[in-house]
Amino acid sequence: MKTIQKTTSNEIVINKSIFITHLFRVNTIEDINQNLQSIRKKYYDATHNCYAYILGNNAEIQKASDDGEPQKTAGMPMLDVLKKRKMTNILAITTRYFGGILLGAGGLIRAYSSSVSEALDKSNIYEYLDYKTIEITVSYSTYNNLLTYLKDYQIFNTEFLDNVKIKVGIKPEALVGFTEKITDLACGQISLKDLGISQMEILIEHNES
Repeated sequence: MKTIQKTTSNEIVINKSIFITHLFRVNTIEDINQNLQSIRKKYYDATHNCYAYILGNNAEIQKASDDGEPQKTAGMPMLDVLKKRKMTNILAITTRYFGGILLGAGGLIRAYSSSVSEALDKSNIYEYLDYKTIEITVSYSTYNNLLTYLKDYQIFNTEFLDNVKIKVGIKPEALVGFTEKITDLACGQISLKDLGISQMEILIEHNES
């Protein structure tokens, strides 16, 4: 599954109607309600504030609202975009200012879908990935020998005490090779502790200007 970390907005104009989409990172229903309240207050004079959201590690919580638009012409198309892009923990709100020209059901579906899709295209996209967390303990001299190799891995934390303790994220399938290589580079002067599986958000699409 994928997500965003920062709020992104996008505006398009179709036959004089203005569609303004905001994407929010949300982790709870409370987050969703707060953002909905904020947008409704900011765009109090808008014709519609339609929305769709997905929550949960397995995208198990989903909801869409047409907010007065014809049924299934706004919220559901927005939700479909989020689902097709495999997003979760995300809220999309699209504000519409009616321009006086009716778009029809097909036109509305395309407009709401396009606005959300374009907003996603402007967002940094992160993917949830499982990592095995390994705590490495080495001497300062050995640590210096490992720096070049470790730069290609996810470093969660480094503590400089009597020895150096480094918490590193390794993809589970790469663990055996990593362990062998790091032990060899340290000439065996190393302590490795398995801290279990952690889930990380890794940047996979850098789209922000």
